[in-house]
Order: sequence, then C-alpha cells, then structure tokens
Amino acid sequence: MRRVALAAAVLLLAGCGSEPSGPQDVVVEAGPQRVQAAPTQYCVDGEGQRYDVTPPKIEVSPDTTIRLTVPDAVAEHGWSVQVFDEQLEEQLGKVEVGTGRAVFDEINTSDVVPPAFYLVVVEDAGEDCEGFSGAWPVGFLRAGGAQGGTATEPTTPAPQG
Repeated sequence: MRRVALAAAVLLLAGCGSEPSGPQDVVVEAGPQRVQAAPTQYCVDGEGQRYDVTPPKIEVSPDTTIRLTVPDAVAEHGWSVQVFDEQLEEQLGKVEVGTGRAVFDEINTSDVVPPAFYLVVVEDAGEDCEGFSGAWPVGFLRAGGAQGGTATEPTTPAPQG
C-alpha cells in the first residue's frame, strides 16, 4: 500500500511540473525558415523582468507570408504585432491580434516599406505587472532592397545605367 501511495505522489508531482516555469519563445516562420524568438522582457510572478537577448534576424524574399505563433498564455491575454524600423527605434505600425488567437499570418514581407524592419510581438499588459508586458522582437531583411527609408519615404533606388 505504501508503494502505491508513493507512486501516486510521484505521478502527481510530475503532472504539476508540466507547465513551463518561465517565458516561452514565439515561433516565427517565413517561407521555409523557422526561428524561435526569445522575449526581451516578460512579467514573471508579478515582477517585470528584462532579458539580455539578441533578436533573431531573417533574410526573406518579397511577398512571403510571415506566420507568428505565440504561447497559449500570451494568446489568452491577447497580443499585438508592432512594426519597427531596422534600428528598433521608430514604430511604423501596429496590428491588434486579440484574445484567444495563437497564430497570426496576415502580414507578408512586402507589407512594410523599408526592406529592413522588425516585428515585435507584444503581449497585452495585465494588472499583474502594472502595465509591463512580454515582448519578442524579430528582424527581417527583405531581398532586393537597400536598407534605409521609412514607412512614408522609401529609399530612392540607384540610377540604372
């Protein structure tokens, strides 16, 4: 009887350990490429945490669908995709994804004017961290374009000749 109780306790403890202990990565797919983006910040146990990570950068072809998959906890809170310039300094746009949706694939690499840009998945801020939320940046470099320019002022192409 004692062995049965011990085995049951071990199984219960193993089941409790199935939840991830920290922030999970966001999966980013563009064409045949698939990368995992780690968060640069996240709310853990009511405390805002910042992480020293280098966002992944993907070289992509024009008109390639970008598919973002977030962890279930992020989907439950709601999230958005923010579009930034190649320096992660100027926000160029924002798309609200909403609550309950773990996959977003309604953006492609030609939707953003500069050929080098970042997409940042941003979890909706909850009350736990007083407005602090998770953020997962990933960089893109579209083939066939020079770096520079903004959403309203594209880079001037080099003269032909």
